[in-house]
Amino acid sequence: MRKILINLFVLMLLSSTQLMATGVIKGVVYDAKSNEPIPFAKVSCCNAASECAIMLTDINGVFEFTDVAEGKYSLLAEAVGYENTKIENIEVAGKALISKTIKLRHEVAIIKEIIVVEDDAEMIDCDMPTHMSLEMNGTQVQKSSMRSYLPHTRQESFNTEQYDLIHENGYLSVHDHPLSTFSVDVDRASYANVRRFLNNKQMPAKDAVRIEEMINYFNYAYEQPNGSDPFSINMEMSKCPWNSENDLLLIGLKGKELTATEAPASNLVFLIDVSGSMNASNKLPLLKSSFKILVDNLRVQDKVAIVVYAGAAGLVLNSVDGNDKAAIYQALDKLSSGGSTAGGAGIRLAYNVAQQNYIPNGNNRVILATDGDFNIGESSDAAMVRLIEEKRELDIFLTALGFGMGNYKDAKMEKISNAGNGNYAYIDNVMEARKVFGTELFGTLFTIAKDVKFQIEFNPAQVKAYRLIGYENRLLNKEDFNDDAKDAGDIGAGHTVTALYELVKANSNMEVSGVDRLEYQLSRTIKSDDLMTVKLRYKLPESETSKLIRKHVTRSEIYTELPKENFLFASSVAGFGMLLRDSEYSGNLSYKSILAMLKQAKGDDEFGYRSELINLVNTANALNARYSNLD
Repeated sequence: MRKILINLFVLMLLSSTQLMATGVIKGVVYDAKSNEPIPFAKVSCCNAASECAIMLTDINGVFEFTDVAEGKYSLLAEAVGYENTKIENIEVAGKALISKTIKLRHEVAIIKEIIVVEDDAEMIDCDMPTHMSLEMNGTQVQKSSMRSYLPHTRQESFNTEQYDLIHENGYLSVHDHPLSTFSVDVDRASYANVRRFLNNKQMPAKDAVRIEEMINYFNYAYEQPNGSDPFSINMEMSKCPWNSENDLLLIGLKGKELTATEAPASNLVFLIDVSGSMNASNKLPLLKSSFKILVDNLRVQDKVAIVVYAGAAGLVLNSVDGNDKAAIYQALDKLSSGGSTAGGAGIRLAYNVAQQNYIPNGNNRVILATDGDFNIGESSDAAMVRLIEEKRELDIFLTALGFGMGNYKDAKMEKISNAGNGNYAYIDNVMEARKVFGTELFGTLFTIAKDVKFQIEFNPAQVKAYRLIGYENRLLNKEDFNDDAKDAGDIGAGHTVTALYELVKANSNMEVSGVDRLEYQLSRTIKSDDLMTVKLRYKLPESETSKLIRKHVTRSEIYTELPKENFLFASSVAGFGMLLRDSEYSGNLSYKSILAMLKQAKGDDEFGYRSELINLVNTANALNARYSNLD
């Protein structure tokens, strides 16, 4: 691209009859307020005849026009959210090197505000000038959204983190809802985010707690797959720890392990947010350290390219072999933050680069690293999801990595990863980076099954009602199970996936809400000793046709009075999540009872993750006591 620009420049600025001496015009574009360089600013270099060469500044805000013919020129610098700045009468004589510093000031936008008042009171119309980084001239802003736009002396202290509202699953009558259908979820982001809250001596926001992601953060000692399917199915049932009248059912999958020699070659594109919102120690610097851990584990057959985005998107490292670690480290080290956030443009470019370097039968993946704070181009959740859904048809997978706090957009990150045949992790420290890109590298990068769906049919003669714990945003319609066009979750190499159901026994006196008896249909129960039928559909990574696994399960096959370590630990984590969410279904749970269960189920804790959980429960217990005393 640079060669094309240079050649065009030469054609424009050299006389067709005479070769002139040429010089160089170079410089840096800065933010006038912060003195930070502005990457991907548009710089135009124009001669007296208004013929212009155009280029974008690099990641450090630098531009350089070479082979500039003698004469007078002007420079025009433009960037989203800034006022245009022009420097005129730049004279090039001979082979001169001319350096220029261009400072851009934030654009002043006039926001036309509507203040909403009650009843028939007069509507007040006012023009309010403010410095903004978005183009919003003439935008009418409702009072409810004013905080997002109006300046404030303590704007930086606002917490604008975003989490989707979770309506916790309740009990469903088996007569009315015999089928429970959901997509698997191997994301672990919620647990690391909850840990960040607790380590900062704060209770997490309720909707930041996704119980299935907390459970699935940990690995479980399930049986290895031994057949043609890429995972094993494991089941266990015992008394529910928080409600002894009910049973608790565990269903666990264990993905096939891969070794370094078995894993296919990887074509990776690092898509890195370098916008101004990433300018914090727990964002871009932590991001660089995290990617270096991944780079350390790359092989010669792997390939890496780096795409960045701020006000625009750019390729800072063309695809190189995985053993060219020095080049990858150097490209990462040069990254700095500044500007707005054009996430959509970055995603498009990253997928294009991945497609250009596509490895047939390989692991083709974009790894997006950001705080999720998109504000230029496609920025709404719906627009970003549609874009990712369009790109997943290229058979390129997506890993989403979240960083930072204060403005973290968890809701957007989760939607993007769910739409993109991928997984989602939150990196709150280097230890988590080592887990994601070190000890669990193959699970993070290598998909062994995609569009994995569960459908469980409970026998009403055995089960009166059931409640799926977590997975609220992974629920599917019953018809979706057999629809191969319906997207679902993916399983990585060696991953374990666990789901828990609280079951109300058929002879229980517990009242469960149901629907009125139907007027035109009759239902009857077929006599069977089965507790349930478990069905599972999945596709191999390269296939678009699903395979079906079906198992009929009796109570005696899986019930135990003395539950095993997997059951105890998973139910402890679920109970912890319910307490953090202040769940109405938490029964007789307390932080002290959770601690007792965890200590019993700690088992072999090679990497210390389970010990860390015990510390977090202790922290939550202390915080809960402190807040209770304040009340």
